[in-house]
Amino acid sequence: KYNVAVVGATGLVGSKILEIMEERNFPVEKLYLFSSKKSSGSEINYQGEKYIVEELNENSFERDIDIAFFAAGGSVSAKYALKASKKGIKVIDNSSYFRMDKDIPLIVPEINPEDIKKGYGIYANPNCSTIQSVLSLKPLYDKFGIKRVIYSSYQSVSGSGIEGLEDLKNGT
Repeated sequence: KYNVAVVGATGLVGSKILEIMEERNFPVEKLYLFSSKKSSGSEINYQGEKYIVEELNENSFERDIDIAFFAAGGSVSAKYALKASKKGIKVIDNSSYFRMDKDIPLIVPEINPEDIKKGYGIYANPNCSTIQSVLSLKPLYDKFGIKRVIYSSYQSVSGSGIEGLEDLKNGT
């Protein structure tokens, strides 16, 4: 079992991470939920237990945490991900902040799981439309090679978080 932190636990992506962890019965020993000051103090149910969301701060990673899922945007990742990784915590970052950093592996588990051995404890993932496209392109590349891809994507409003969904709802 792992001691897991979810940064941005009350947001759209953070709540989805928790939902998927629960669906897959991810082996959690201790769960730490972090958010902004605005959402701290709220309660989240996870596997039949209530957890109080804490405000993310400079001391949040002074605990025995194995894995931290970051789902709070690039500015939060920029400020806290390196601090967490220096404590030996494996950081899985869902923001765009580290995606182009040559020292941070950009991981799609079905495509390049071996790259998890690279880097220094921070792992980035591509955006959702990129993940979907490389899943279908990789077998084609392996079998035939690819010279060029022209790809257009039309992003969902959910990419802007809960505020974007509320704005869409209020505007319709």
